[in-house]
Amino acid sequence: MYADRGDAGRQLAGLMADLKLDSPVVFGLPRGGVVVAREVAKALGAPLHVIVVRKLGAPYQPELALGALAEDGSVTLNSELLEEMGLTEADLASVISREKEELRRRVDRYRQGRPLANLSGSTALLIDDGLATGATALAAIRMLRKLEASAVVVAAPVGSRATVARLETFADRVICPLTPDEFFAIGQFYQDFAQTTDQEVEAALGEVGGIPKQA
Repeated sequence: MYADRGDAGRQLAGLMADLKLDSPVVFGLPRGGVVVAREVAKALGAPLHVIVVRKLGAPYQPELALGALAEDGSVTLNSELLEEMGLTEADLASVISREKEELRRRVDRYRQGRPLANLSGSTALLIDDGLATGATALAAIRMLRKLEASAVVVAAPVGSRATVARLETFADRVICPLTPDEFFAIGQFYQDFAQTTDQEVEAALGEVGGIPKQA
């Protein structure tokens, strides 16, 4: 059990202090993952950035992730789950359209016109506050590969054991200290799992060099 995302980030950072990473660049998944990532970036003395990805929830069941949309426009879908539910990509058209709008809003607000970091020769360290289905993490991994990161390391304070195992086939390494037998939701492992605000994301990025703090 973690007190909050800050506590989780500090504990996660402690596990990563001795890793030998080539020119690490930390990426937080907005919104909650950025607060965790701030603590890791501070501990490693690494720059903090965002990589914006949006979950694609199932029609009439939005908490069920059928895939994710990355800010480069790429769509990653769980084909097995789509087939199981009898859905096609066309069935998700309205969901994708809606999430594109929110994704663009977040990119504009959090990055303020700055391009993504140049990752050539750098290790991309992708941080989230938890790994449930892994849909957004997988989409982010694929995008970081396109940006030519020399390696992609995924880290989260807690995650589903099956999801961690799946992500290990796509990332160079997955660090997740807590993979309980009974995993229902990320929030069950935090005493305080209040929704992270845009202002908190901006404050975290401003503190560790992502964007200037808002007035």
